Amino acid sequence: MISYKTLGLSNTKAMFAGAIDGGYAIPAYNFNNMEQLQAIIAACVETKSPVILQVSSGARKYANSTLLRFMAQGAVEYSKELGYEVPIALHLDHGDSFELCKDCIDSGFSSVMIDGSHLPYDENVALTRKVVEYAHKQADYVTVEGELGVLAGIEDAVVAEKSTYTRPEEVIDFVKKTGVDSLAISIGTSHGANKFTPEQCTRNADGVLVPPPLRFDILEEIEKKLPGFPIVLHGSSSVPVEYVKQINQYGGALKDAVGIPEEQLRKAAKSAVCKINIDSDGRLALTAAVRKVLAEKPAEFDPRKYLGPGRDELKTMYKRKNIEVLGSAGHA
Repeated sequence: MISYKTLGLSNTKAMFAGAIDGGYAIPAYNFNNMEQLQAIIAACVETKSPVILQVSSGARKYANSTLLRFMAQGAVEYSKELGYEVPIALHLDHGDSFELCKDCIDSGFSSVMIDGSHLPYDENVALTRKVVEYAHKQADYVTVEGELGVLAGIEDAVVAEKSTYTRPEEVIDFVKKTGVDSLAISIGTSHGANKFTPEQCTRNADGVLVPPPLRFDILEEIEKKLPGFPIVLHGSSSVPVEYVKQINQYGGALKDAVGIPEEQLRKAAKSAVCKINIDSDGRLALTAAVRKVLAEKPAEFDPRKYLGPGRDELKTMYKRKNIEVLGSAGHA
């Protein structure tokens, strides 16, 4: 059993309280490798933003759970080395079983998500409560995120063909019975880069596809029922057009990809939404930069020479997200 506090990590309780009071959202960035982690920490130190490092089950297997633990500890020390110690949480994204959540808690995660949203309501409640009871009884309190509603799309091992909006009438009962510290809801965000089909979108005056607006009416109803309670948005990548174009320009074959408009995310961040998950944008930025280097320098075989520019592009993107979209800059 390893406590996250021995690694220098924080849980999300104080982070969320500050976000709700301050009208901003904590960035929850998924990572799979060293370059992504370096970019996240550097961007958050330079913008003085708290951050949640998110790891899916697949990413944990890819990195190796032991290496991952020391990467998280290294991220804390890297933050100090860069001159500003920002609060850092290590969070399991979309945990699908009690056993997985327990293993993450035991290995130093400071926060876990148990996703029972695909289960019948009562089973979701029972599974979530079981994880909460284990997490909260630890000497160092581990925070737990639950989910009501289903997001469409594909990202890592999370797959759903269609969305099911969160039902506001269920949230009070769910939170009371489970004891979760935060709640992920479904109001129109979606996993993956291809979040919407062209048929679901309209075109603006410039011919750019615009997705259906988020259901802020559902969010407002949930806020009324759970005043001051931390709400989470998954599937919130904006899928920048310039990255998609660059990937395809240099040999990629991405379809028209439509993300969540950043102005809608900024509006959500000013509400009870205090954690916004971003994964696909990081993948796109890194891939776009790597493809450009390899296309322009086909003789290059040193990974540092193409992953380095990818890391730089990631840092630029994360800094802009913290400042312009999430509003978390300056709140570390």
